[in-house]
Amino acid sequence: MSLKDEDYMRFALKLAGKVAGQTSPNPPVGAVVVKEGQIIGFGAHLKAGGSHAEVHALQMAGEKAIGATIYVTLEPCSHHGKTPPCADYIIEMGIKRCVIAVSDPNEKVAGRGITKLRDAGVDVELGLLQEKAEAVNAAFFHYIKTKTPYVTMKSAVSLDGKTATATGDSKWITGKKARLDVHEYRHKHDAILVGVNTIIADNPSLTTRLAGGGKNPVRIVLDTSLRTPVDAAVITDNQADTWIFTGKNVPDEKKKAYQQRNRVTIISLDRDQINVSAVLQVLGSKGIMSLFVEGGAAINGAFLQENLLNEIIFYIAPKLIGGKTAPTAIAGPGFQSIAETLSLRIKDVEMIGEDIKIVAEPKKEELDVYGNH
Repeated sequence: MSLKDEDYMRFALKLAGKVAGQTSPNPPVGAVVVKEGQIIGFGAHLKAGGSHAEVHALQMAGEKAIGATIYVTLEPCSHHGKTPPCADYIIEMGIKRCVIAVSDPNEKVAGRGITKLRDAGVDVELGLLQEKAEAVNAAFFHYIKTKTPYVTMKSAVSLDGKTATATGDSKWITGKKARLDVHEYRHKHDAILVGVNTIIADNPSLTTRLAGGGKNPVRIVLDTSLRTPVDAAVITDNQADTWIFTGKNVPDEKKKAYQQRNRVTIISLDRDQINVSAVLQVLGSKGIMSLFVEGGAAINGAFLQENLLNEIIFYIAPKLIGGKTAPTAIAGPGFQSIAETLSLRIKDVEMIGEDIKIVAEPKKEELDVYGNH
């Protein structure tokens, strides 16, 4: 494969990255069709149930696709779902060569698309920029393997690790650019999760507020005893669906005031206390592929303690708060020895306005290939 091949695949990966978060539960995929050194078609999968990236790209190419090369960020599907198999369409359009970044772990595909193409005489090359393609599809690969959402935990702290003052004042630790960056993450995730204490203390909307608009995630509230105020924004604003998880001891009569709302759902777990692992199982069964955790210290601690984090994002503000009782980002019992702690790999460090943004993930030796602990 040539440097030109990499250029075309990078373009396809860029297309896939632009639609991340809006294709769930399908993966974000980009495709580029090239003939005689010219791009004659490109496309991305825009939403579940819609045409796949390969179809958009090939339709743009039209008859010129005969004898061309198609670059695809993920193995073309080989099965009939809501749309026909892309592998069949590639063959039908006369593509001579297919360059694929990474194979699809979905058991409905899992190499069958590649086999179908090769059996039809298409020259298939696999593995170009594979690591970058795996990163773009990290949430999808994790979801396919575990049937649970890929979990990203976000927190904003001062330079000394505080999320608020001892009096609870937390607005605003980070600057406007960092807060806008958080809204980009909300747009890209299927759901956003907080605890009831965050709802009571801050009455957040938990919506995406970007200049050009954006997708609102499903709002998940962990509320064992159903203490969410019935006039809270997440209950009354109708901006997004709100799912409230409770324990098993909440009376049906108490639930009625919430269930009368059009976009509010009460999900009662069959246990006294909410367990985040059980929550993830339910969310996965409902097609939630990616989860953005913006909870307080107790919620963050629960995810850490159960080793359920796939990505961690910290915004660090150039402020010193101090105070023995000022809250930190993660509570719970914590680990008793350094040897027990969750070791991370720093993926990225950048300045966002005056704040530092750090993106990290659990080290590979603590995960399997799809991010399972």
